[in-house]
Amino acid sequence: MDGPVNRRQVLLGSGALLMPAPALAARAALRIPAGGGPLPPEWTAAETIALWAAAPPGAPVTPPVRSATLDPAFITGVARPELRVFRPAQSKSNGRALLVIPGGAYTFISIRNEGTDVARVMTARGYTVFVLVYRLPGEGWANRSDVPLQDAQRAMRVIRFGAAGFGIDPATVAVLGFSAGGHLAASLITAAAEPVYAPRDAADALDARPCCAGLIYPVIAATPPHTHLLSAQRLLGPQPTEEAIVRRSPARHVDMATPPTFLVHAIDDEAVPYENTMLFIDALRAARRPAELHLFEEGGHGFGIGPVNAPAGQWPALFAAFLDRHGSQLAA
Repeated sequence: MDGPVNRRQVLLGSGALLMPAPALAARAALRIPAGGGPLPPEWTAAETIALWAAAPPGAPVTPPVRSATLDPAFITGVARPELRVFRPAQSKSNGRALLVIPGGAYTFISIRNEGTDVARVMTARGYTVFVLVYRLPGEGWANRSDVPLQDAQRAMRVIRFGAAGFGIDPATVAVLGFSAGGHLAASLITAAAEPVYAPRDAADALDARPCCAGLIYPVIAATPPHTHLLSAQRLLGPQPTEEAIVRRSPARHVDMATPPTFLVHAIDDEAVPYENTMLFIDALRAARRPAELHLFEEGGHGFGIGPVNAPAGQWPALFAAFLDRHGSQLAA
């Protein structure tokens, strides 16, 4: 792949955002944060926490290697999953934490627009932010459909185990996931107790379920017509069984233990149709779980913290307000 890589080209295949020509002519282009490019300086400077002291579960004989064609901000070849820690100014800390899970079709991890950008806006609101670099299921790991969930569960436990050192309340750790990372976040809140790896240490005795969740243009469906095919294939393999599909279809596992969930999608998303979010909100409402939904007219896919010149760019403030409402209940 020559030249700069556009995440939307990767996810959509054709690179064309299908929007009616009159609408494009009538308004300014959306100012959407870049996803590609070099590693952001704040990323390389951030504190790093390894998830696993030894080799992760199901390690392949030959460790995965990073892509030589994708931009550095699209991470691949994850042999040692980790957390990157972003702290608020001490005077601004609210004592709460956020596990951020970037997307990338389970093919790469988009750590700029869905990692460092998110950390910047949420640390400004007082949150300690942990961005998860999780293993990619198609890179040779055993039990591929469990691999991302292993890392997400472990990340929640590591954060809670070290809560005192981070200056956070372990009861108020929320999760925020984007695209395929939204699928992983949805899997975490519905399968936090699923035994996907053997306990390693004292951290693994802790609960992996977040207190609240944010799902931003998430992949929820694992089958057509609404799934993102590349994400589903990378996670489940080319010919998954019906049992495997059901197991990794998070909307089918919403129950009374599923935490309050905030959902965002753009109606013009051509890569991951907004019906994915509708599947999950319907499941939450059927289970009588707290839920909030924001559908935006425009934004397409992969808009990260959102276009600054359109309503979709307001979702971080709305999410912060949602967390404030539910965080205050936890602190009471």
